[in-house]
Amino acid sequence: MRTYNSSASLQTALAAFRSSGQRIAFVPTMGNLHEGHLDLVRKARTLCDVVVVSIFVNPLQFGPNEDLDAYPRTLAADKEKLFAEGVQVLVAPGVEAIYPQGMEAQTVVHVPDLGDTLCGRSRPGHFDGVTTVVSKLFNIVQPDVAVFGEKDFQQLSIVRKMTSDLCMPIEIVGVRTTRDEDGLAKSSRNGYLSPRERATAPLLHQTLAECREAIACGFDNFLQLESHARMKLLQAGFEPDYFAIRDARTLLPVTESTEEIAILAAAQLGTTRLIDNVRLALNPVSDWGMLADG
Repeated sequence: MRTYNSSASLQTALAAFRSSGQRIAFVPTMGNLHEGHLDLVRKARTLCDVVVVSIFVNPLQFGPNEDLDAYPRTLAADKEKLFAEGVQVLVAPGVEAIYPQGMEAQTVVHVPDLGDTLCGRSRPGHFDGVTTVVSKLFNIVQPDVAVFGEKDFQQLSIVRKMTSDLCMPIEIVGVRTTRDEDGLAKSSRNGYLSPRERATAPLLHQTLAECREAIACGFDNFLQLESHARMKLLQAGFEPDYFAIRDARTLLPVTESTEEIAILAAAQLGTTRLIDNVRLALNPVSDWGMLADG
């Protein structure tokens, strides 16, 4: 595995792969890799000949009161994991390489509507930071395929729209959320949880799954379901940001034309912000629902 810190040397190496007809898959990360990240890498290996992984803790997507300084940086351990998975190329740039003129002077990529709701409403500027750095990395790597996790379903939706709107010739592939045995979605931020909080955290996914089951069984008072779920989380010690039942394509409220429902939640548990989602595919022929992955 070769590690590159500058775009010029990386692009020279990737050009050699392309000239020999090899396809490139890209997995952008912020490091502190866990099994969920490695599942993305494994998926990428099945799709293309060359797998490129980036590790970059992007300051542009952190708010003023968020955990940029505390975000875990484990580059040596991350390299070992990627090498064991057969990754050929690691991109590990410094902040100055990505934002050579500083972040204040950086052109920002904004995806309207999708980026302004849910997490975008409670974390202003967060998704602008994500789409800006992802677009820069896409331009540097120029992959055929880019792989993202479905745990942050809103982020995946935004990246897909950005790629389509900006005519980027990149296939965006989503990978099913990797979970612990008790259902908690794998996340780098899970390490912030105290033992007591870690025992409580799986309730977030349980509540989402119960809501999905209720809708699949025909319960269609979504406002009541959302209210009940928020109250359940609050009573368990969470501070819910949102619990929302949305159209999975638009992230807008569900309508008669909705083909798939996304149930999304974000909640604070202690000092840790957790997000998760499940989805429900609707059968357009009948009133029955079919459970989807999540």
